[in-house]
Amino acid sequence: MTTQTETLDPAALAGKPEARILQNYVGGRWLSAQASGLLDVTNPANGQILARVPLSGKSDVDAAVAAATAALPDWRARAIGERTQFIYALREKYLQRIDELAASITREGGKVLSDARAEVTRAIEVLEVACSTPMSMQGRILEGVSRGINTETIRQPVGVCAAITPFNFPAMVPMWFLPFAIACGNTFVLKPSEQVPLTSELMCHILGEIGLPGGVVNLVHGAHDAVNGILDNPGIGAVSFVGSVNTAKYIYRRAAENGKRVQALGGAKNYLVVMPDAVVDKTVSNVLGSAFGNAGQRCMAGSVLVTVGSAQQAIMGRLKDEAEKLIAGDGTDPKAALGPVISPVACSRIRECIESGVQEGAELLVDGRRPKGVPAGGNFVGPTILNHVKPEMRVAREEIFGPVLSVMHVDTLDEAIALVNRDPRGNGTSIFTENGAAVREYSRRIEVGMVGVNIGVAASPAYFPFSGWKDSFFGDLHVHGWDAVEFFTRKKTVTSRFFSAGETGKYFVEQGDKH
Repeated sequence: MTTQTETLDPAALAGKPEARILQNYVGGRWLSAQASGLLDVTNPANGQILARVPLSGKSDVDAAVAAATAALPDWRARAIGERTQFIYALREKYLQRIDELAASITREGGKVLSDARAEVTRAIEVLEVACSTPMSMQGRILEGVSRGINTETIRQPVGVCAAITPFNFPAMVPMWFLPFAIACGNTFVLKPSEQVPLTSELMCHILGEIGLPGGVVNLVHGAHDAVNGILDNPGIGAVSFVGSVNTAKYIYRRAAENGKRVQALGGAKNYLVVMPDAVVDKTVSNVLGSAFGNAGQRCMAGSVLVTVGSAQQAIMGRLKDEAEKLIAGDGTDPKAALGPVISPVACSRIRECIESGVQEGAELLVDGRRPKGVPAGGNFVGPTILNHVKPEMRVAREEIFGPVLSVMHVDTLDEAIALVNRDPRGNGTSIFTENGAAVREYSRRIEVGMVGVNIGVAASPAYFPFSGWKDSFFGDLHVHGWDAVEFFTRKKTVTSRFFSAGETGKYFVEQGDKH
């Protein structure tokens, strides 16, 4: 996607290829945004313009919140079973249209089709977990806290909730929030990444197909102004976000200052630790998939490999050979193992990071800066491995968010643990070993929220919270799992007694005596 903003003046669009301008979805209708500019939405594999996305402002956000607020009383009053039926219906639509959704992901985001289908499958898994909301939303009751007095805790919806979602998982990440929010009785405003708005548009068409009442889910396109409109709008009670560390900090601070509950997922620098007894073939396959899947554009990507002791000799040769076999190309090409990165800006930044690693003394073991045979006009960086990286190097400190694997070597597990724990982020990590004692020690001492054992991507399934630590997460309640219902509901405690209970009890005793 180009980063240049255009005005909406028709003269400014002269000479541009014909492309439709996207609309917002507000109150169950598609409406033109009151936007100040447009951005091109492009296919990152070839630069083709797919559409133009409006940069909605505060008035557009206010309209979406007004629609969500108007829809809230009726939606909240519906039986939870009725609300959950819409989640079941959405799951069925996703199953029926998995190929269409995957094609949309690949077209606007560049992801290879196999990864795109896997993303939709993960979205379906989250929907299935959200279908259990009638059980997970239940409260508690204690009879007889005092004579004739009961106390119960019930869960009620927060109100209007909003999510600001990233480019790298346009079908899955909105499902981390939307189904739980609406099943709990909230209404919802989604602001997808302006780089990949088309999959969210398709999702809203599907919501219309299943008959979801207007205003329950609303879609607002845009960038900074739309985000700030969400953070500042007093009608929004909760905000969810996935993105970079710096933006997550900003979202968390500004939303919290405005009295909202917040879950803000930041970036990561995930370490893969390989012990001397690791199974080489399986380990290499998992490391490659973790580092280069989705062109490294995942918050759970393994971006740093740490070999312990003799693991360096056992794994590095095989790792280099297998990485060089991976083909970068259009996501629709079945031979491609990884597609393009999201934009020319990202492409240039990733190449610059690789150059900095070489200049600082790392060995360029596999060079993916200019992959061969890729389509013209695409944003391609091939699999890249930098060996003998030091912790002080830029490639070790920054989240590159591209297909670049930095490799470090240490002598002991203690050194590996210390290396991982020094990083200010703590999203995911994995250890590759057959030694149960090493696994226990690593899992106990590592300061990271999600730990994998012989697993390349340690992301938790939707039945468990996605539990990043440190600068990878800002908030108290994590994404999906049992934290989801906690986040999208408020607990209310009711303590009650009835003064006529004594007389009623006497009546039932007397009636019992007669029989």
